[in-house]
Amino acid sequence: MSDRQDIPDETHSGAPDHPAQTARTPQAAQAAQAAHATRPAPPISALLDAAAGAALPVLREVRDDQLGWPTPCAEYDVRALLNHLFQVVVAFRSLAAKKDVDFNSTPDRLGEYGPQWPDRFADASAQLVEAWAAPGAEDGLTGGMQLPARTVGAMVLLDLTVHAWDVARATGRPYTPAEGCVAELRTLVAQMAPTARRMNVFAEPAPVPPGASDLEVLLAETGRDPHWTAG
Repeated sequence: MSDRQDIPDETHSGAPDHPAQTARTPQAAQAAQAAHATRPAPPISALLDAAAGAALPVLREVRDDQLGWPTPCAEYDVRALLNHLFQVVVAFRSLAAKKDVDFNSTPDRLGEYGPQWPDRFADASAQLVEAWAAPGAEDGLTGGMQLPARTVGAMVLLDLTVHAWDVARATGRPYTPAEGCVAELRTLVAQMAPTARRMNVFAEPAPVPPGASDLEVLLAETGRDPHWTAG
């Protein structure tokens, strides 16, 4: 994701229009979606906690000499992407509390915090989880476009998950998304992708080969090349 504006929730009618259809048979995809739909949805705070736990080891391994390296998000180098993710984590705490946020500028928190930035990011992530665990955080509407609060919480979950992958790919680190997050995000992206593409938040979906993993399909749906390399 390269935005930071709210994206209207948009649910498809009929068959889903995404590359998952090339990776699985329609019957298998429908069965997987039905199975996911019948399971109780975990709290967004629990998913955010798990996603932060998966992301932090990747972020802590970023070296200073890697901050200028390119990432799968063409408009961001590693430093800019980390500052963007930092801004998202801080801002979405306010959205959990139904407060307004300003995405018009991105503070240079890596410059402000220096070598302590990973610890400060860990603190901000813990505060994000706490904010979304507060009573009523998932209820009602929030954000500039007054989206369902759970959808907004899932949006920051998407950033934590895919941007951790972006940083891992950029810096040559392994990354495994937290259990349960990709299924939640596949549902989110299926709903919001058409509008996100019209708003230039997502690029057009990338092709994925048969047998692609759920993470690879999710990345492709956001316009990323699941096999991106810096070279």
